[in-house]
Amino acid sequence: MSVAAKICGLNEATAVRTAVAGGARFVGFVFYPPSPRAVTPEQARALAALVPPEVKKVGLFVDADDAAVAAAVAAAKLNMLQLHGDETPVRVMELKRRTGLAAMKVLKIGEAVDLDAAAAYRNVADWLMFDARPPKGMIGALPGGNAVTFDWTLLAGRDWPLPWMLAGGL
Repeated sequence: MSVAAKICGLNEATAVRTAVAGGARFVGFVFYPPSPRAVTPEQARALAALVPPEVKKVGLFVDADDAAVAAAVAAAKLNMLQLHGDETPVRVMELKRRTGLAAMKVLKIGEAVDLDAAAAYRNVADWLMFDARPPKGMIGALPGGNAVTFDWTLLAGRDWPLPWMLAGGL
């Protein structure tokens, strides 16, 4: 198994340069306005220009509409979508078809049963990402990026149908 790092939530040029210099194979731009790390398509365009071709540019979206996704993809010349909301398998397929890009579907994990959702994305997503489900009652909780972990041993011994990444409190 090979390990690749994706650094997400980059919204400053210094952060992009540091991630690239540190060996990140993926850099992520958040297109979710409630996030403190969100960028506009125009900001992402400038940041994406700092990313060398061998590093994949990923756009993080949360239940975004087609126009928002299209604007971000065009501005930042994204290589991949990271879908962090309640996107169904059908919606993931629609976005892949509309953009021509690979898609990473994020699954929010709190307990073992949450991992069962991976099966629905087997023939749809190109990657899976396992992130911690925000704790109930967490003030200011976002769909991800809350610096919260889940019990990573839940992933052990499973044969995942797709390449996957781990997120949450790393």
